[in-house]
Amino acid sequence: MARGRFITLEGGEGAGKSTQARALAQLLRARGKTVVETREPGGTPGAEEIRALLVNGEPGRWDAWSEALLVFAARRDHVERVIRPALARGDWVVCDRFLDSTVAYQGYARGLGAGAIEALHALVIGRLRPDLTLVFDLDPALGLARAAARRGGEGRFEAQDLAFHQRLRAGFQAIARAEPGRCAVIDAGQPLEAVTLAGERALLDRLGGEL
Repeated sequence: MARGRFITLEGGEGAGKSTQARALAQLLRARGKTVVETREPGGTPGAEEIRALLVNGEPGRWDAWSEALLVFAARRDHVERVIRPALARGDWVVCDRFLDSTVAYQGYARGLGAGAIEALHALVIGRLRPDLTLVFDLDPALGLARAAARRGGEGRFEAQDLAFHQRLRAGFQAIARAEPGRCAVIDAGQPLEAVTLAGERALLDRLGGEL
């Protein structure tokens, strides 16, 4: 059986990734694909417990290295129990956040550097990379307003100051510039329907030959 495809959605707080992940999964299923929808941090019972440690509490609860190590502990379990088995079965995986979020959040916004995060990934996860990454780009002030309005989500990170979120956006933009073959940038400031259509077009442009 052919290996499945791995699609990730990335972006700052309030960018609408979860909504768009559901839309992409629906499109893939309509094209006859078996789809695993998942998220990070999380995706397994153990990883979801680690997620709660990461996203709840005061902004200063963890330093940057502690955050990164918790993320990779969750990711290791998620990859081994969910992502790799799904891809080996030939399923398509749609994941809300993956490595690029760690590079952006802990590497760029928290100052560890992209190289340190990539080295951890190589050690803990290996060579696994997404086949396609959609980066939902949004002004941080607008994203934080959206996140506050939904009354939920990743409270510790939403509570970081605006400068943190500006560094975060710059990190995602740098990742997309460095890997244009893998990453497609979507303007998440558009109306919802336009964002969904842009995401679907990016998927069909990059991987449509396999659908």
